[in-house]
Amino acid sequence: MNPGVIYAACAYIAWGLLPIFFKQLGKVNAFEVVMHRMVWALLFLMGVLAVLRRWSWLRAVIGQPRVLAAFAASAFLLSINWSVYVWAVHNAHVVDASLGYFILPLVNVAFGFAFLHERPRPIQWLAVAVAAGGVLWLTVQAGRLPWIALVLAFTFGVYGLLRKVASLGALEGLTLETMLLAPFALGLIGWWTWQGQGALVQGDAVTLGWLLLAGPLTAVPLLLFAAGARRIPMATLGILQYISPSLQMLLGVWLYGEAFDPARATGFYLIWLALVIYSVDSVWRARRQISNT
Repeated sequence: MNPGVIYAACAYIAWGLLPIFFKQLGKVNAFEVVMHRMVWALLFLMGVLAVLRRWSWLRAVIGQPRVLAAFAASAFLLSINWSVYVWAVHNAHVVDASLGYFILPLVNVAFGFAFLHERPRPIQWLAVAVAAGGVLWLTVQAGRLPWIALVLAFTFGVYGLLRKVASLGALEGLTLETMLLAPFALGLIGWWTWQGQGALVQGDAVTLGWLLLAGPLTAVPLLLFAAGARRIPMATLGILQYISPSLQMLLGVWLYGEAFDPARATGFYLIWLALVIYSVDSVWRARRQISNT
């Protein structure tokens, strides 16, 4: 088996199991969890860069205000995405969160058309239309927009769009983003501690251990994903990415007992149908390109 498949699959499995990790921090405010995640992820990433001796990019970036501004924007979007996701897990909305990552590939198709002048194929537009029908059904069935899923999909979609045109790789980019967010995160953590609040004061040793673990759990899947993405075709990567939301949905329904009644399931079925259409088209196009070379 291509090792890239293993690397990418491990990354998506790790992301799919994240609800288990965040459930252990259910007593900590979701926003505080995100602040700790930023700080400990930055320390871990800086350790990785120190081992690899990859610091030249930092000197180059400091003198480029536009690059810093772009990464400040992507860091802001990432913080929103993380905050909503952790809040969703803490408040029994794991299934809703999984929906966001199911529709993310189709959001990317729409963004590519709107901002990168890409021309989606008719089959891809069909997939987007079917997924939109699924979201509409969920909205009508629940009486409100599935805002958790939409916020997660659109914030990460715009984040991916910014990173697609960025000049840094995955490791360096996440390091810069957490570096830009770290002063804000450290300030808030320090304020909470000064006020006698927050996990550093009120949390026990087990809670602090889980917070420290947020660093490697943020960085390691990213490194695995980067290693896998370099070794396998995008079509294969596109199929593997459904591992993550599938695991999240299964955890939400079977482990945490979230509702998944037939009416709600209909909306998911439409979105899954859209993903099947999108995936089959991607694989067919990839095989056709290989046969023509």
